[in-house]
Parts: sequence; C-alpha cells; structure tokens
Amino acid sequence: MTQTTITVTTEGPGLYEFTGRVAGFVAECGVREGLLTVFVRHTSCSLLIQENADPDVQRDLDAFFRRLVPPSNDPSMRWITHTTEGPDDMPAHIKAALTQVSIGIPVADGRLALGSWQGIYLFEHRDRPHRRQVVLHLSG
Repeated sequence: MTQTTITVTTEGPGLYEFTGRVAGFVAECGVREGLLTVFVRHTSCSLLIQENADPDVQRDLDAFFRRLVPPSNDPSMRWITHTTEGPDDMPAHIKAALTQVSIGIPVADGRLALGSWQGIYLFEHRDRPHRRQVVLHLSG
C-alpha cells in the first residue's frame, strides 16, 4: 500500500483536471496491478471521471449543476437554512452530495485503467479560490 496527499488549487467553480499528477503517483509506486482510491477531504467539492478531449463538456457540466442547484439567495432556494458561510455554501454541499467524494480506479500494467477520453477532475462548487486536499491510496 502506498498513500500520498496532493493539493489541487482552484480559482472558483469549475472542473480542474489532475489526471497527470495521479498517473505520476501511480508510476512512482511501481505497483503493476491494483486499485487506486482517490478521495477528496472536503464537503463542498467533489470528484469526477469525465471526458477530457473537449472543454465544452466541462463547461456544460458546470452550467448544468449551476442551474440544478442555484445559490441560496436565488428565489427558488428560499427553503435553505444553512447560509452562514455565504449563498454558495449550502448549494456546494448539495452538489457534492449529488456527485462523489471518492473514486476507485483500477491499475493495470502499472498504469491507470482509464479510457481514451477519460480524465480525473476535482469539481469545485464554491465561488472563491480554495486549496483542496486529495488523498491517493494505492493497494496492490
């Protein structure tokens, strides 16, 4: 077993790809076959495996989630009571609950077994920049 924590810096809402950093970690470990767990240590962002060939995919996903869960100061969100940390906080928690904070990725022949167009993304749901901690745990 090998484990590390990396930091993904965000500049506000959107998808931030960090596949290369994860692939580098797997290569350094020298594990030929195994399972990589990727876990984000926060409740207002999430993780996705998504297409990395066309940036329109990331823009459309972000736009969809913004429409699905608008800020708490939007009239449709009057029912929200947790507003202490700003109008983007509780919607960020909802978006994280709808997605995932942990992803399992097989490792085969010492590499991530991702498809041709798949990338690993941190999906930032808050409006301001953050430094997000992501734990990588490789079991072989």
